[in-house]
Amino acid sequence: MRRIVVMGGLGFFGSLAVQRLRADGAQALTAARRPGADLQIDVEDPVSLRAGLRPGDVVIDTVGPFQDRSLALLDAALEVGCDLVDIADSRAYVARIYERRPQIDAKGIRVLTACSSISAISAALVRASAVASPVRVTGFLAPATRFAANPGSGGSLLRSVGHPIRVLRDGRLVTRLGWSESRAFAMPPPIGATRGYLYETADVVTLPSIWPSLRTVEFYVDSRVPGLNLAFSVMARSAALQALAARFMRPGLAVARALGSTVGCLAFEIEAPGDTLARYALVGSKYGHFTPIAPAVLAARAIAEGRFQPVGLVPAHQQVEPDELLGYLKGLGIASIRQT
Repeated sequence: MRRIVVMGGLGFFGSLAVQRLRADGAQALTAARRPGADLQIDVEDPVSLRAGLRPGDVVIDTVGPFQDRSLALLDAALEVGCDLVDIADSRAYVARIYERRPQIDAKGIRVLTACSSISAISAALVRASAVASPVRVTGFLAPATRFAANPGSGGSLLRSVGHPIRVLRDGRLVTRLGWSESRAFAMPPPIGATRGYLYETADVVTLPSIWPSLRTVEFYVDSRVPGLNLAFSVMARSAALQALAARFMRPGLAVARALGSTVGCLAFEIEAPGDTLARYALVGSKYGHFTPIAPAVLAARAIAEGRFQPVGLVPAHQQVEPDELLGYLKGLGIASIRQT
């Protein structure tokens, strides 16, 4: 089996990926800037990347926030000859990866970007819905904040609150302020009726290239922390408050872990022509925060074991098979619920 190197392997999502890979019998190495990792590698340092990586490595990139990242790791993967799987949630970062498709395809490596809740899971659920020509995909996240509040996701969230984001509406990419709009969602028990706020999604890059019929692609988030949704909606209109929130993010994460929900849900509405609607929800409690790394774990294992066929820049709907993904999540105690 080829080496699987987890960038950010000592961080929140990286450590979850390593835990699952090793539990599944895979050889997983941690890579990080700080001491204690199997490999001391900085994802923004070309010298350490080329020194630490080997031809044939399968690299899982969990180092966020991706909004602040360069493409140094992709450059190194192209030069060294590594396959790369990332859990990027940033539209801009994923768009830059897509711009490099000619180089990736010509090199013959595999690059699976946004291999996470967005866009591997959203694409898998569109496939599972059997809607051949979807016109709308709307995502909604209500995280189990008690377990999932961490610096990576917190930093990513703050880069959406009050910042211009791109959403697909009526077939056009338009700019809106993150967290400035909201809509109600009916979630399965025990969450129930809730309200989510507009959030950045890489799905606007990945999904329309697979399903050109899409006219609307959006994503909404409910913080699941008492009072925090209101605070973020006020913050969205004040640059000073956004700067203050960034300064005190770590204490805020501690509060979120203390007061946040213990049950999380990731849901998608998939609309077909004629207003036919399919709804999927992934609901989990103690292990719900494993959901974002599950697609990357499955894909990396398949690549390392020689079972993964696609080559080049792999589109989201080819990164993981729906049945395999839902079965894996079920084994972690994360239920999949379909409503039509």
